[in-house]
Amino acid sequence: MLDNITRIEGYTAGLDRDALECDGLRRDGVERCLERICEAAHRLGDRATALMPDQAWEDIRGMGNRLRHAYDRIDPAIVWNVVSERLPRLKADVAQALERLRADGAM
Repeated sequence: MLDNITRIEGYTAGLDRDALECDGLRRDGVERCLERICEAAHRLGDRATALMPDQAWEDIRGMGNRLRHAYDRIDPAIVWNVVSERLPRLKADVAQALERLRADGAM
């Protein structure tokens, strides 16, 4: 998750929503990274909730389904909102969860 969030940050650095929407290559990269984040959330299952209870895991997993199966109806405004508003908090939560796991010797 952390690697893909960092990639998204790089792809969107210096862009606003309109610029991302017009740049097909970056938009595709962002959407692919979001798919991988959503797949990781799916694979973590209940562990995601235990490690990061403040995240909307059902929404995250649901976005992955929409990106995979309804890709032709993805609203760029929603993608931008996720990137600009939700990913920073997810990044912080993932980093904290990884620190706790390392401290506990689970990694």
